[in-house]
Amino acid sequence: MYLRPITALTTAALLLSGCAATINQSGLEQRTAQAIGKPVGQFSITERTEETGGRINYNVNTQDGGTYRCYMYSATGFQKAMSFGMTPHSDAICTAMAGTPAASGQRSNTSGSNCNALLQAAGRC
Repeated sequence: MYLRPITALTTAALLLSGCAATINQSGLEQRTAQAIGKPVGQFSITERTEETGGRINYNVNTQDGGTYRCYMYSATGFQKAMSFGMTPHSDAICTAMAGTPAASGQRSNTSGSNCNALLQAAGRC
């Protein structure tokens, strides 16, 4: 008699717990480092929030005063279970905020090569 409500509640709890992102902090930092071009340890991740479906929104503050607004998609527990763990996490997508050297074109050419037309057009010379 009481088995149906308990089964329904258990199923709902399992489905809702499967909506959370499954990426760990290290994975988030590695993807962010790739997106902003700074090594792990030279920035901090703040104001991390998760949306339904695995989207993670967060801010990045670099040691040199840069600020980025980033997001990425992480496979949820439900997605991983349904794909036998084969659903990958996305890359981080970051936008430099106003006042950040990358946003104002103040990046320098650190490649050690001469400035060419492409680097000059990108504002890196």
